[in-house]
Amino acid sequence: MLKNKIKNRQSGILLYGMTPPKANLLDKELKAIASTQVSRIKDLPIDGLVLYDIQDESDRTDVKRPFPFIKTLDSCAYAKNYLDHAFKFPVIVYRAVGKYDKTEFRQWIKDRIGREFFSVFVGAASKKTKTTINIKEAYRIKKEVNDDLILGGIVIPERHTAKKDEHLRVFSKIQNGCEYFISQAVYDLAAAKRFLDDYAAYAKENDKKMVPIIFTFAPCGSIKTLEFMKWLGVHIAPNLEKKLVNSQDILEKSVKTSTTNFKALYKYGKDKGIPIGANIESIAIRKVEIDASVRLLKEIKEIMKKEDNN
Repeated sequence: MLKNKIKNRQSGILLYGMTPPKANLLDKELKAIASTQVSRIKDLPIDGLVLYDIQDESDRTDVKRPFPFIKTLDSCAYAKNYLDHAFKFPVIVYRAVGKYDKTEFRQWIKDRIGREFFSVFVGAASKKTKTTINIKEAYRIKKEVNDDLILGGIVIPERHTAKKDEHLRVFSKIQNGCEYFISQAVYDLAAAKRFLDDYAAYAKENDKKMVPIIFTFAPCGSIKTLEFMKWLGVHIAPNLEKKLVNSQDILEKSVKTSTTNFKALYKYGKDKGIPIGANIESIAIRKVEIDASVRLLKEIKEIMKKEDNN
C-alpha cells in the first residue's frame, strides 16, 4: 500500500501523473475522457495516481507560453465524480494553495478528516503571483485541522544547481509535515545527483531521516513538447537537446534517456540509503506520447525489480 511505503520510507514507489480535463467540457465528454484514462492505467503496476492542480505560470517568466493556459477541472472533483467508481489506486491530489482563500482551504482540509487522503501542496509559481494563502500558512492549517492528511512536497533539483539549498528546503518541508517529495520532469541527471549528494550528507551530519524522493519522468515526442518542457522550467542541457532534436526518433530517444536516468538515480540513491521512486507523466496530450509514457512506466518497473534483486 502507498501509505505504508511512504510511512516506512521505502524505495520503489511508482506513480502515474495526469492533468484533469478542461473545466469547460460537458459531463458526457468528461465521462468519455475518464473512461479512456481508466482503461489505459487500471492494470498498470502503480502504487498511486497523481492528479495535478494546474495554475497559470505566465508571471514566472517573460517567455511566451508555447501552449495557451486553459483552466482544468478541480482535481478532487474529477477524482470523486469520474474516477472513484472504477479506480482501485490511491490518488495523490496536488493543491496549488495560492488559488484558494483561507476559509475555503481550511474547509477543504477539514472535509478530509477520517479519510486516507494524499496531497501535495504547491506554492505560488512566482513571487509576483498574488495569493491569499502561502505555502507556510497551508502547512500550518493542515497541522491544525487535519494532521493525518498524508502530505507531500515539491522538489526541484535544477533549483539546487543555482541556489544550492534545495536539500534545506526539503528538510524544512519535512519539519512542516511533508513525508515524500515529487520532482518536476527530470532530464538533468547531474543536477538530480548533486541534490541527492547534499540531501544524504545533511541527513547524516544532522541525524535526520530521509523520506522518499520520487523523480518524475516524461517522454518528449516533438520540438513543441520540448519547448513547453523548457518553458515549465525543466532543464535540458544543450548537448542533450541537440541529441533529441537531431535524433531520427525524438520520442524513442527521450524514453531511452529517461530509463537511463532513472536507473542511474535508483542505484545512486540505493548506495546512499535514499528511498527513490518514480512518477511517470505525459506532458503532451498526443496519443503517441501518452502511449510512450505507459511504456516508460513499465520499463521503469522492470528496472526497479532488477535493481532490488541485485
